[in-house]
Amino acid sequence: MLREIRPAIVLLIALTLITGLAYPLAITGIAETIFPAQAQGSLIEKDGKVIGSALIGQAFTEDKYFHGRPSATTAPDPKDSTKTVPAPYNAANSGGANLGPTNKALADRVKEDVDKLKEENPSTQVPIDLVTTSGSGLDPHISPEAALFQVSRVAKARKLPEDRVRQLVQDHVEGRAFGVFGEPRVNVLQLNLDLDKVSAG
Repeated sequence: MLREIRPAIVLLIALTLITGLAYPLAITGIAETIFPAQAQGSLIEKDGKVIGSALIGQAFTEDKYFHGRPSATTAPDPKDSTKTVPAPYNAANSGGANLGPTNKALADRVKEDVDKLKEENPSTQVPIDLVTTSGSGLDPHISPEAALFQVSRVAKARKLPEDRVRQLVQDHVEGRAFGVFGEPRVNVLQLNLDLDKVSAG
């Protein structure tokens, strides 16, 4: 019996070492060499301190900042472990709300958000990505239209000319990957960081 089991055990150990140790270490080493910033999480620093990642959104709520997409991520409720509470851009709990278009809670929330945004900019149609969550709940980007929609509010809050803020948005528009994949987009964190620099200067 040992004669039949021994090859299986040797194979198990060999595959564990190859696929569980050697392969991940090799891929990590290659990634660190070729794409060091991405391999470390695409971290963004300010004054030598990590303040976020270019891959994960943040909850900006002040008028002087551009706002990202709503986030449906949650976290455990510290007061009641049997339920969860909203935790925008919680990277440990990536996922959408899974609410369908006929769900009353979703429809009410979207209507409330649209009404609020119309007060901010009544003459412009509200971009859909400002009132809908992404599949991951962590999306750091908004469409150029969603960023431009917010220009007047941000300019007013910062006492900057609208043209200057609009140009800053245009400077942050990222095109399609390889000119084909995805849609044009704006990274909200990077835009807000440069907006702080403009206001400080």
